Amino acid sequence: MSPGFVVRGPRGTRKESAIRNRSSAIVWYVAAVGLYAVFATYLYRPHFAGFARWQWLLPINACIAGMGAYVLSRRWVMGFAGSFLAGLLYGFGPYLLGLGKFHPTAGLLAATIPWLFVPAAFLGKKRGKWVGVPLLLLPFVVVVLFFYLSAAWPQHRLFAAPLQAEMRPADLAGFVAPLVVVRRSTALIGLYHVPVAALVLGLAMMFKARRHGFLVVLVAGMLLAFCKSLLGPPAVHWLGVSPILWLSIPMTSCAVLSGIGLQGLIEAGHGDRKWILAAAIVLGVLAVVTLLLAVKYFQFIFGLADGYARLFVEAGKRYLVGAVAMAILYLMTRQNLRVHWLRWALLCVALGLDIFLGARHVVDNILR
Repeated sequence: MSPGFVVRGPRGTRKESAIRNRSSAIVWYVAAVGLYAVFATYLYRPHFAGFARWQWLLPINACIAGMGAYVLSRRWVMGFAGSFLAGLLYGFGPYLLGLGKFHPTAGLLAATIPWLFVPAAFLGKKRGKWVGVPLLLLPFVVVVLFFYLSAAWPQHRLFAAPLQAEMRPADLAGFVAPLVVVRRSTALIGLYHVPVAALVLGLAMMFKARRHGFLVVLVAGMLLAFCKSLLGPPAVHWLGVSPILWLSIPMTSCAVLSGIGLQGLIEAGHGDRKWILAAAIVLGVLAVVTLLLAVKYFQFIFGLADGYARLFVEAGKRYLVGAVAMAILYLMTRQNLRVHWLRWALLCVALGLDIFLGARHVVDNILR
């Protein structure tokens, strides 16, 4: 039984516990807002001097997006670490930071997507599927409406992201090496390196829990983003939406899934060790793949691809760090050692370094 619900008297105990829980939640919300604001300031401060008027939205977009994913993830994640990671991966992930290539209102639209899913997540839980399922359409409708109103603006037609952009299956390489494709891809897809383990575990957890609606939304967003390359331009021209902005929906889902996966890693018991081993194997395989790609690029004549090779080496190092962390966690669960603070510290150090350095690289290359 949770300490917050220990019976201490005949009356008022449940109400007092609810008040304590609500107060604690508010404290964590404030902490998340402060940490996101500090991180956004750190990332964009070197570029403040060259900001145009609209570009001041960039750090604001990151904070809004991060808090949206944080709040949304609270529907499934009880711990602070998992929800905070979800916010970091969406608000400060390659996708949203990469939208700095386009008009800042593109990032503002993407930042609102997690908030638009909040009514479906929480009202659906209380009122049932008849309320939750229709509300899932709200983000899709808002994306279409945004582009329609922007194009119909009386003074000038604003296109936050190019309509002629095309997402190709090759762009999915961003999930393996997001830093390598920063300057080569139209839109960045991925969650850095170490969080891939949490994403894989989160997907497995939601599939096993039969949360099929969550997974359907993820697949629908990916299909809308890639349908132009799969079905041709006529398939999406009638919507008038840039495929780049459709990616905000699956990227929100992936960030929340990673938060769920991280919480699962922290709470994993002896019976869950096979999932942790699988996560370690995935990161180990990705480390080998990226290092082999680095060797291939180093072999280009006159060192023309050395820059990409070094980025692949960096990706390989981070995957190795993540694999080692997963291996240590596997040994702890195998010995049935439930030292939550040590798990929390181990995972957060590996994830934090990856996100901290990765976000710096993305912002510096986008705003260079």
